[in-house]
Parts: sequence; C-alpha cells; structure tokens
Amino acid sequence: MATGLKSSTLELLKRFNGAFPQFYEQFVSSEIQLQNLKLAYQLYKRRQAVIEVRPEGNRNAVHFAYRNQSFLLSDIFGVLAAYGLTIHSLSLYGQIYPPMLVFIKLVVSRGGKALTDKISENVARAVREALAGHFEVEEMLAVEFNLDAGLEDVETEFYVDPVFHLPALLIEADNQPGLFYKVMYAIWQEDLLVINANLLVWRGRTRLILYLLGPNESIIPDYLGNGIAESVRQRLMGTQNLEM
Repeated sequence: MATGLKSSTLELLKRFNGAFPQFYEQFVSSEIQLQNLKLAYQLYKRRQAVIEVRPEGNRNAVHFAYRNQSFLLSDIFGVLAAYGLTIHSLSLYGQIYPPMLVFIKLVVSRGGKALTDKISENVARAVREALAGHFEVEEMLAVEFNLDAGLEDVETEFYVDPVFHLPALLIEADNQPGLFYKVMYAIWQEDLLVINANLLVWRGRTRLILYLLGPNESIIPDYLGNGIAESVRQRLMGTQNLEM
C-alpha cells in the first residue's frame, strides 16, 4: 500500500481496496490504487459515469469509472469502434463487493495519431449517451460493420486462475475491425461481469483474458464455465444460431 500519505487517506484507501479481489492490493501499484480512489470520489460527487480522455504522447488515455454492469463494456467498446479507434492497451479493475465499481484505462489512437480535442469530446459524450440509453450502439455500428460476420479462428478456454483464484475466460482471435465490441457483446449476452482483464495483441492475433463473475455476481463453477467458453466461441464465430 502507498506510503507517505496521511493516516486518514491510508485508512480510506484500505477500506476502498477491500471491495476488490484479494490480488488487487497485492499486485496493483499504489499509483493506480490512488488514481482509482480519486476516480471513485469523482463518481461519488457527480453521480454519473466518469469519462476522461487525456493526451498521452501520440495516443490518448481514456479513463472510465462507473458501477459495473454486464452491458457496460459492450457500450464502451461499441462507441470506440464506431469512431474507428485503435486500442493499444487495456487496464480494468472491478470490485467484487458493493458498491461494485469498475475502473478502466484504455490507450487509444485514430489513424496512428492522437485524437483531436473535438473527437475526444465526442467520444466521451457518446459513451455517456449510450450508457443513458439515448441511442443503441448496435444500430450505430451496423452502418460501419457487418455485425453478423463471425470472427476468424476463435479459441476460448475457461479456467480458474491459480494466482488470482478467480474464474477466467481466455479468448483469442484474428484481429479485425469491431473485434473488441463483438467480444464484449458476447460477454453481455452471457450475462457475465468482467472484473479484470489482460490484453495482448501480437502477430495479427488478439488475446484477451477476462476474469469474470457469473449472473447475479456469482462465482462460476467449472462445469458451467466450460459451457460458457463454448457458447462465447460460437457467438464470436457466428455459428450459435446455426447450431441451435
């Protein structure tokens, strides 16, 4: 835990960290812990989603904080896809006890360049409006993408992480536009809650490890997890409806 802070801040941080999985305090840096605490305070003051798009070299960092819900990532990644943004890295930390907040940092670019101030404002506004239900992300994306087209060469695997002691779903597929949205849409359709994520993009392939809770924020047993992994694979390949 962070040192050199006031005792009151340390106590607040300790209580805040207690709502996360056990690994959070042990493996997540003090800087990120404090940053997430500040975002939580902003969320408490505003009573609405916190979305900040900041310059970061020739890219942008998108910071997000809100109450975690299964549709959340589908909406966020759908907006990013609609604006043609490339996702370079993803950090996600979700709480497993009330108030069940989630904190996300995405590093993005557009056409290999940082976003203009206008596009940054539009992206933040679009995410807020999508979360408020003012428009359907799927309808906006249908203009740009064939959402019925399946992903290429999809692999999925369910396991319980031996270090984090959490259910995890590994998803690997060939890179293509709208990939992240399709993955998060499939997760929403399975009514799953993402509480941590790792991303690796390498040699034309995207590899995501999503740490999950099941419906009603429940722990996912192995016998259900393997079925979920197969169902997600079929959804991503566009074969589920054909096989049903």
